[in-house]
Formats: sequence, structure tokens, C-alpha cells
Amino acid sequence: MNKKVYGRTLCPCSDEIAAGSMDSGMNLRLERPSLLLHSCCGPCSTAVLERLVDDYNVTVYFYNPNITDEAEYRARLDAQKQVISYFNSSRFLMEPVGLIEGEYCPVDYFDKVKGFENEPEGGARCSLCFEMRLRASAECALQRGFEMFATTLTVSPHKNYRIISAIGNSISEEMKVGYLDMDFKKKAGFQRSVELSKEIGLYRQNYCGCEFSKWFLK
Repeated sequence: MNKKVYGRTLCPCSDEIAAGSMDSGMNLRLERPSLLLHSCCGPCSTAVLERLVDDYNVTVYFYNPNITDEAEYRARLDAQKQVISYFNSSRFLMEPVGLIEGEYCPVDYFDKVKGFENEPEGGARCSLCFEMRLRASAECALQRGFEMFATTLTVSPHKNYRIISAIGNSISEEMKVGYLDMDFKKKAGFQRSVELSKEIGLYRQNYCGCEFSKWFLK
């Protein structure tokens, strides 16, 4: 599976950042956990990154084969890059936010949800989609040497946190990689994502991504 790295070179180990020296002349080294953040889209990642970048060395993992229209996928990827550029240029970060683009193959998504096409939005088909993307995120985290993974999916009021949490923790236990289990919609996370999206001037979609969620709009 080919990956694209945007923003910085990744090191297959936990990051260590030199943070100057103390008055005594001894070097102070600050270590923050390395976190691979699966992002469903740029707008959802805004408030999540704002909450995480001061405590973690974050790299965004944009893996969303569920976005079945390629033009839509490219628009959302461009918005994601715009978010990362905003954070890296407007905030003082000891380590810039990076981006890994996962393989874009909608056929994999259709294979995953085959037989569940007529499920209602938010039903079993969506759970399969969550599992597909979180599993790929955990695999990437292991391959790249990240200490943990997380997802922006929980910032959406349309996504069930308990289902996502159960899937993430199950994969974490199975694959022996840390999972940052947070309901990012808490503390007005979704509202903040809307504010930041407007501030940055992001494209904001009105459906989840797959052609089935388009049907739900109708």
C-alpha cells in the first residue's frame, strides 16, 4: 500500500524534540507521544487538532475509501492539506503536523459493505466502514512506529461514539497498539470545528462520503 507523506519526514520511533537548555546548561528534552490521527475530512480535523497538538506529535492519516466519488475525495483531501498548513503556519509547534495519505480504492469499501447496501445511515454498514478505516489506521501506526492512533470520527454529532470507541479499543487490544479513546464532540467540539472551518475558509461537505449516504439526503 503506497503512502504519501506531507509536511515532514516520519521516523519509525517516538519523537524526541530538543527544547533549548536550562539555566544550568543542561539540555531539557521533552518527549511527547507520537499519534497517528485518522481524519475523515479537513473540517472535522480542525477542532481535534486544536485539542491535541499541544500534547502529542500528530500526523494525520487520510484514509477514506468510503468517499466513493473521486472528485469529492480530492476536494476533501485538499481541505485536509489546507487545515494542516493553517496549523503549521499559525501556531508555534515543536513538531509540525504531518500527513500520510492512505491508498484510495473505493472498490475495497464496496467489497467491505457488500450485502449491507440497504442498511440505514448509522447502521451496520457504517460500523463496517468504521472498522475498516480504524484497522487500517492501527496497521499504519504499527508500520510507522507511532505509539497510538485516534480518529476524528467522534467529533461528528452524526457518529455514535460508543460504537467507534468499542471498535477502536478492540483493534487496539488485538494489534497491541495504543488507542486514544476520546469523544471529541464533547466540550463543544463540533461547534468549534464549524467555527474554525469558517475561519480557514474550508470546503464543508453535506454528506458522509459514500453513495449510500447521498441516498440518505434524498
